[in-house]
Amino acid sequence: MAAPSDNSTRRNSENLLLHTGEGVVVDIGTGDGRFVYRSARENPNKFFIGIDANAKPLEKISMKATRKSAKGGLPNVLFVQAAVESLPEELNAAADEIHIHFPWGSLLRAVIVGDESVLNSLRRICAPECLIEIVIGIDEERDKSEIERLELSQLSPDYLENILIPKYKAAGFEVLDKGILSPSDWSKLETSWARKLQSNSNRQVTYLILQAS
Repeated sequence: MAAPSDNSTRRNSENLLLHTGEGVVVDIGTGDGRFVYRSARENPNKFFIGIDANAKPLEKISMKATRKSAKGGLPNVLFVQAAVESLPEELNAAADEIHIHFPWGSLLRAVIVGDESVLNSLRRICAPECLIEIVIGIDEERDKSEIERLELSQLSPDYLENILIPKYKAAGFEVLDKGILSPSDWSKLETSWARKLQSNSNRQVTYLILQAS
């Protein structure tokens, strides 16, 4: 694992989507499930769980995943409707990886402010040395109304170091890496939202890679 980088360092995606070998991968705020489905197809020896509070976008992909293999079905995929504050107890200490890609609404606020209940919920489902990847995309102009509605702080280096990271550490997470992801690498995350954002070079994409301590 590379040494932590400075917040201002622009990185490519080689350190993103870290794999732990065979294990359980949980995607929080999975949206339409694109990341989970594609990753499960490419990594048949891992079990992928997509979680979102809104079940509507998951209907089609859930049905597809339950089909026979010849018709796109995948035996290593599960989609769950649940809020991040109250993740199912069946997931306790189960996750070897957790991904949160381009969160929005209450989930975005939770990861930016370091909401204690959400961080505790995430920590509860972590297996030993679980890796967590958080990718946040903010455009201060286009997202102004949402920033004001959620009362979000700017993700400045000072805020990360002195306010946010200490909250993650208090919840039981060690920061392995952090930085800014360049627009050319967003699509490598394989989410529909990342593809939509590619044309907006003004959006700052900040990532954190953490490990359950």
